[in-house]
Amino acid sequence: MAVVGSRSMWRRLGSAALISAFLIVLAPDRAMAADVPVPPENLLSDRGQGKITAADKDFVIKVRLAGLWEIPAGEMAQDLSESNRIKRIGRSIADQHIELDELARNAAAKLKIKLPNDPNEDQQGWLDEMESAQGEEFDKIYIDRLRAAHGKIFPAIANIRASTENDTVRKLAQQANQFVMTHMTLLESSQLVDFADLAAAAAAPASAAPAAKAPEQVLSAAETGDSISGANMGFILAALAGGLAVGVFATKQLAGNRRPAYRNNRRSRYYGG
Repeated sequence: MAVVGSRSMWRRLGSAALISAFLIVLAPDRAMAADVPVPPENLLSDRGQGKITAADKDFVIKVRLAGLWEIPAGEMAQDLSESNRIKRIGRSIADQHIELDELARNAAAKLKIKLPNDPNEDQQGWLDEMESAQGEEFDKIYIDRLRAAHGKIFPAIANIRASTENDTVRKLAQQANQFVMTHMTLLESSQLVDFADLAAAAAAPASAAPAAKAPEQVLSAAETGDSISGANMGFILAALAGGLAVGVFATKQLAGNRRPAYRNNRRSRYYGG
């Protein structure tokens, strides 16, 4: 009887193992989910201790700048996109940036870093570009601009996380990294990301002109300008004058048809200021 009982038990165990193997094959994501670690933030200190470098300060400012244009961009998605998927992506990214912005402002207050309250010139240009579009055109611009921006800041976060001596900056970098990876995944789920264009932009040498869909400056805290030789100044001024005349005419023609200005009400609408 003992031998028969043992054989029966082993047969049941063997069947259970076989069923488990089939479940792992049929649902590998569920079976392996526990193998994907989440960095434990509770092990990081946040006392403002450690040397603060210029790169550390610039990073905190970049996190703030990211929210200053990605929050209103997500709000625009609610009004200008016709895709429920894009609306959900925009809403999620905007809400998460509100949370990340609070983390950046808390870090800046602790480290006495002065933060901007408006997007930089490049970011404002992308917002203006989105504001002038709608429907599928808006969707493409929104996904292109945000995915390119996140791709640019991703390695910068890694560099700060790996090298900073300040514990508050280190923790903010780890938190920002998790937000950025989430946002990249959300944007890519739209199926609108042009990965070939992103790869070409990443492979371009620093001296090359930035691609139209992947701006060179994404979250820079400092603005720079290019010098212009005196030989070309006359030609450039003439071209600017002509462009200004055309711009004035176009502005008058379109003045009656502009959409609500996100630029003017952005601070009161998103930051209560």
